[in-house]
Amino acid sequence: MDLGAENNLLGADRYGQKIAVEIKCFLGFSVINEFHEAIGQAWNYKVVLEDQQPDRVLYLAVPKDIYEEFFTRRLAQMSVTRMQLNLLVFNPVKEEIVSWR
Repeated sequence: MDLGAENNLLGADRYGQKIAVEIKCFLGFSVINEFHEAIGQAWNYKVVLEDQQPDRVLYLAVPKDIYEEFFTRRLAQMSVTRMQLNLLVFNPVKEEIVSWR
């Protein structure tokens, strides 16, 4: 897998820490299907990053409204915790980061 070929995975630095950010907008009809796709992709990126760039930390970027309405549910919280997945919550209208989790 070539991480550089993925349009929605960005490499960056955050306070001296190397990070990779996968941006998901959840534009489909089913939030649960979008969640399954996002978690699956994040898992694949995490595995490849651990092999190819172990010093880079993966963040899944999700819109604030999706975070508040879905990622606060038990299934999402358990999945994120068990995957040890970092979240970046953003406001797509203001184009700003709301929180790092």
